[in-house]
Amino acid sequence: MLSKTSEIVGKQKSLSFDWRKYMVYIAFAVVFVFFAATLYDDGFLTTNNLLNIIRQTAIISIMAVAMTFVIGAAQIDLSVGSIAALASLTCALAMESGFGLLGGIVAGLGTGVVIGLINGLLISRLAIPSFLVTLGTMIIVSGAAMWITNTAPVPIRDTTFTFIFGSGNIGPVPILLVWMLVIAVIGHYLLRKTGYGRRTLATGGNENAARFSGINVSNIKLWVMVGSGTMAALAGMLYAGRMSSGRYTFGEGDEMSVIAAVILGGTSLFGGTATVVGTVIGALMIGMINNGLIIMGLDVSQQNVVKGLIIILAVAFGKKALKR
Repeated sequence: MLSKTSEIVGKQKSLSFDWRKYMVYIAFAVVFVFFAATLYDDGFLTTNNLLNIIRQTAIISIMAVAMTFVIGAAQIDLSVGSIAALASLTCALAMESGFGLLGGIVAGLGTGVVIGLINGLLISRLAIPSFLVTLGTMIIVSGAAMWITNTAPVPIRDTTFTFIFGSGNIGPVPILLVWMLVIAVIGHYLLRKTGYGRRTLATGGNENAARFSGINVSNIKLWVMVGSGTMAALAGMLYAGRMSSGRYTFGEGDEMSVIAAVILGGTSLFGGTATVVGTVIGALMIGMINNGLIIMGLDVSQQNVVKGLIIILAVAFGKKALKR
């Protein structure tokens, strides 16, 4: 009798559907149907508009993939937007100074690696909270981006660079979509199929338990910050390629959209649970909301109100799910 009861309970559990795991996908479908129905006559469903959503979202998605690892490890990185701005400028300055395409790429990515390394060392070796470290870094790097060119944009004349990093198309497919998919696939593989991903989530889930199990949590914190800085620099280079210049304003406010995409996608703000696929869907949904609100005639300030509400609701939902 007892065995039959256990078998029935086991079947019920296997058949139970935890809708919370699919919340971002449900929300994405609802938002898409809403805008498709209400803005059909305004061109929301046109190919050009849908591709435009992807172009606007791809750069955020790339930073969000790296942020998934950061938040999955129970850390935060507020400096991604300012890193993107500075990397766009260092990349443009290197090419303008005669170092060519390769020199520009090295300078841009190197900017992100160095800043990410500094963030990681301060967090992992000096045990300073990541919120405080990256808040300070955000201010310093933003000031440096304004200072090095006296707020003037730096033009990029290399057409190969602009094609590869942002403005090109492979047939009808924007190259920004290719970048987004490549980074998302790599991020998903690292998180789900490698020891690094498992150690990252273990660190975020319970740092003390991870340490006692032999995981070097300091190194995990270091590398997630380096990865975040590197992807933020890549995002800055994509901004530069798309706009054919480096500017100190690139990435301004992106940290809010990036964090919102990660949390909305199902990654726990408290660490230990993360999903790259959900992050990309969350980023696409935020881009779709921005696009729909623009078509409706709402201005940037109103869009920011909506994104802020998304963050609050996502965190509240995540906390409720965690308690259950």
